[in-house]
Amino acid sequence: MTTRTTGSTPPRVPLTRERVLHVAIGLADQGGLESVSMRKLGQELGVEAMALYYHFASRDEIVDGLVDLVFGEVDLPPADGAWKAAMRRRAISLRDVLLHHRWAIGLMEARATPGPANLRHHDAVIGSLRAAGFDLAMVAHAYSVLDGYIYGFALTKMNIPFTTAEEVEQVAQSMLQPFPLNEFPNLGAFIAGHIMKPGYDFNDEFEYGLDLILDGLERARASA
Repeated sequence: MTTRTTGSTPPRVPLTRERVLHVAIGLADQGGLESVSMRKLGQELGVEAMALYYHFASRDEIVDGLVDLVFGEVDLPPADGAWKAAMRRRAISLRDVLLHHRWAIGLMEARATPGPANLRHHDAVIGSLRAAGFDLAMVAHAYSVLDGYIYGFALTKMNIPFTTAEEVEQVAQSMLQPFPLNEFPNLGAFIAGHIMKPGYDFNDEFEYGLDLILDGLERARASA
């Protein structure tokens, strides 16, 4: 006797912490962190919102998990003494991850209950610097100036109102048009002579500034 399978119900996918966070990070990437609610998550997962509380005590615990996922995407620096290359790679990776998960930038250093990937990341950065001969005070200086630059650049990149040369021209025209010609000659020369040149990409400024910081830290480490 043959068992009929037509119209049978597909097996239900188990609800796990990992599945909840996977769906939650997709919602956050699409609509910002405010789009991640227990009700919306339940709808996306095909369960009642109350079922989520079996895995998470609160929405805030879900946010902790999301931040930990983001930290898990950033390249970890090895503690092998090649600290400049390690910090450079980590900085570029962190910038790219922040630009992908735009909702996360204000949360990365704000969690009172960080997860293992979060702690592992901070431990690896500190370990890489210490292995290169930075004392604890210099570790604090280096970590502060690097992260201030990385987060600040990513935030600026997220908010500049242009990405292409055509958009730069449109923004420049709308910005300067209300004022008399040559009211701001230096700004005009900078936009026309540099920003609007073919091939200009604001992202390229990141690595230039990063290398200045790393070279400065190298000199400070040597003098210390």
